[in-house]
Amino acid sequence: MSQTLLIRYGTVPEVARFAYDLPEPPGRLEPVVINTHRGLELGTALEAVRQTGQAANDEPAYHVLRRATPEDETRHAELKREAQSAFAEWQQRIRDWKLELELLDLEWTLDRQKLVLYVLGGRSADTTKLALQAAAAGLAVIEVQPVNADGLVPLTAGGGGCGSGGCGCDH
Repeated sequence: MSQTLLIRYGTVPEVARFAYDLPEPPGRLEPVVINTHRGLELGTALEAVRQTGQAANDEPAYHVLRRATPEDETRHAELKREAQSAFAEWQQRIRDWKLELELLDLEWTLDRQKLVLYVLGGRSADTTKLALQAAAAGLAVIEVQPVNADGLVPLTAGGGGCGSGGCGCDH
């Protein structure tokens, strides 16, 4: 039976429960490689969750894959620099595509399979257009993640956000 950890991850941080099957739990603030809804990411272990007789179907959907290696941390730093150097280009694309969005930040997943664009505001037609325009231009697989003063803007109960019919704007 796996154990559960609270892990913080993402440039605009999220905290979620992650299952792990490591012999010893990662220590507080130890970097770990995790599998999230976006793909492979670098996270930070916060705390082990005490088992309270939870049902088997309550196991977290996300998993800690391993403790981060120095190579993982180096790759994460390189991807962060790459994302920051592309910030102005993405701002220009948003202006060129006449989208009413303000880009706050961006980040690559650790496996460089997805670029997450954090934009100010809620989910809207423009967040959908941004994802579609990027896909049509063959730029990258992106996820548009709206952010407001309370943090990340979750999908509504009806789902679908950004026209994807799924868990975000990852076209």
